[in-house]
Amino acid sequence: METSAQVCVYLGPELAHYGFSSELDQGHPFSTQRMQAFEDEFRRSGLDKKVCICEPHQASVDEIQRFHDRKYIEQVMAQSETGEGFLDYGDTPAFPGAYEAAATVVGTALAATEAVMRGQCARAFVPIAGLHHARRDSAAGFCVFNDCGVVIETLLQKYGLRRIAYIDIDAHHGDGVFYAFEGDKRVIFADLHEDGRYLYPGTGASSETGTGAAKGTKLNIPMQPGARDEDFMRQWPKVEQFITEHKPEFILLQCGADSLQGDPITDMAYSEASHAHAARQLSRLASELCQGRLLALGGGGYNLDNIARSWTAVVKSFIDVR
Repeated sequence: METSAQVCVYLGPELAHYGFSSELDQGHPFSTQRMQAFEDEFRRSGLDKKVCICEPHQASVDEIQRFHDRKYIEQVMAQSETGEGFLDYGDTPAFPGAYEAAATVVGTALAATEAVMRGQCARAFVPIAGLHHARRDSAAGFCVFNDCGVVIETLLQKYGLRRIAYIDIDAHHGDGVFYAFEGDKRVIFADLHEDGRYLYPGTGASSETGTGAAKGTKLNIPMQPGARDEDFMRQWPKVEQFITEHKPEFILLQCGADSLQGDPITDMAYSEASHAHAARQLSRLASELCQGRLLALGGGGYNLDNIARSWTAVVKSFIDVR
């Protein structure tokens, strides 16, 4: 398919290497089988014939360092060699090749960003990405490097954008992104997540709206456990209004599938209809506000059927909106 296709989707075995359990070792919810679950449904649905399929890329140290501290990057490199210990307090184990796998998540998100910025596609999707918990100086919540943060810093530093909208519909609050940019008014942040009183990481209260000059540029919407599509649809217009008011130049969506009913570690009850709606409406807003620039990152999700259905719904919405 020609490179000017409307939608780019990034697939390849290098992306699938990011995970903490395999087919033979199911001890960690972030399985290396997540990528295949999406790809099988994506191809079964015939969507592979309607998009430009692109290969993964590995980020350089300098690119990762746009967001992360060099000392932490070197720690990941060292533990990647040994495959021993944890990269945080116990959620994110090191494994042989962890650095290369995490750097590929970042590099692929950056390649998708570049494709959108150059006009090679209007919208792009990277399934194994959206690792929104990692801090600048540490891993957290299954996230080694925060590709969302690297993309945002790249848009600010390399492309000189002045307003970037980050929208997160993962069940978990995107704390690694929120606190990294809490005082940065250039980053417009909107997050619908399971109330932090009930779920990791325990943050994202509605009172958290940004600090200093950035106060009012952040929107946190805690959802009750068991929230369904109708609850999502009731809150979603607030997100659209918020984005429209701030007129971003690029929209970044973290569309974690762990907010669907049946995820083993969360308590939400959406169907893929909520993800389809978010992707469809953000596509329209991107066309109106920022030359169509929209990048979606898969995020969390630990039920393979949910991953297949929700991420395929996002891609289908990207294709259907003209």
